[in-house]
Amino acid sequence: MNILYDDSYWMKEALKEARKALARNEVPIGAVVVAQNRVIARGHNLTQMLNDVTAHAEMQAITSAAASLGGKYLKGCTLYVTVEPCLMCAGALAWSQIDRVVYGTDDPKRGYHTFCERPFHKATTVEGGILKDECATLMRDFFNAKR
Repeated sequence: MNILYDDSYWMKEALKEARKALARNEVPIGAVVVAQNRVIARGHNLTQMLNDVTAHAEMQAITSAAASLGGKYLKGCTLYVTVEPCLMCAGALAWSQIDRVVYGTDDPKRGYHTFCERPFHKATTVEGGILKDECATLMRDFFNAKR
């Protein structure tokens, strides 16, 4: 039986990745890439562990998805990420020509909206607000604990 899952289901998978980042004391952002109704790649922030400012959840997931598919383009794929991508990640997603980007909560300080309206490939559709409260709470609790 082939069951089709909705955006909330896949965002819950991204939240699992965000919790892995949290367990490592990383900013709790997680991502999954879905193709043909299955996860082909997972990623979560690893910037502290790798001492690498580019080791964002999306970048980890893009790299893994490209390896899984055997090519650099992510056509036919959707990225689910718990927080609005930053401009760097949005640019990488544009280069990947991914079909769709779905994010949980906005990032008013560092999200791509802060810098430009639409950095993605012209064929990419973008949707925000999926499990917004759950994604926002994870981030808020992390940063409140740091203060």
